[in-house]
Parts: sequence; C-alpha cells; structure tokens
Amino acid sequence: MTVATRWGLGIAGLLAAAAAVAEPPPQRQQTLLHLLQHDCGSCHGMTLKGGLGPALLPANLAGKTNEFLVDTILEGRAATAMPPWRGMLSHEEAEWLIQQLRSGVDHAE
Repeated sequence: MTVATRWGLGIAGLLAAAAAVAEPPPQRQQTLLHLLQHDCGSCHGMTLKGGLGPALLPANLAGKTNEFLVDTILEGRAATAMPPWRGMLSHEEAEWLIQQLRSGVDHAE
C-alpha cells in the first residue's frame, strides 16, 4: 500500500468519524427526548406535525442541512417564536436531536 493510499484511507476514516453523531448518555437522551416532545412540541405540535412552528417530521427536514438546523436550535430565529436553546443544549446534543428527528421520533413516553 502506498503512502498516498494510506493517507487517503486515513482521511476517509476521519471524515466518517466526524459524520457520526456523538450519543449522549442514556439518561440525557431521555431528558432530550422529553424536551423535544414537551418543549419543542408546545410550538411544533405534540406529534411534531406543526403548529405555531413548522412540522419537524423527516420529510419536512429533508431539504435542510444539519448546519442550518443546529443553528436554528442553538441560536433561534429572529422575528419568530423560535427561542435560542444554546444555554440548555450543546452543539452535539442539537446534532443528536436532529438525527432523532430525521429518523422519526417515537412519541410514546
């Protein structure tokens, strides 16, 4: 194997690792899912099908980048009811929530 091939494989591995979303500990996951259903659900609908805020179902998120969604969660949206969650959520937790939303969240608690 050439040095260039090994270097390319190393870069590919780093990119794959960066694409994986770090999972919060199980207890924090439960807290985040509760927040998603109750706090986010108060505007986005209890089943996340929309309300004051837009629907957060996988089909509705399909055209949006993770970067855009993380920014929306952490910084909020000016001139809307969407508050910033930066003080309560880390960047990694916002990414994890997006991953849950994209895969379809089970609404049963």
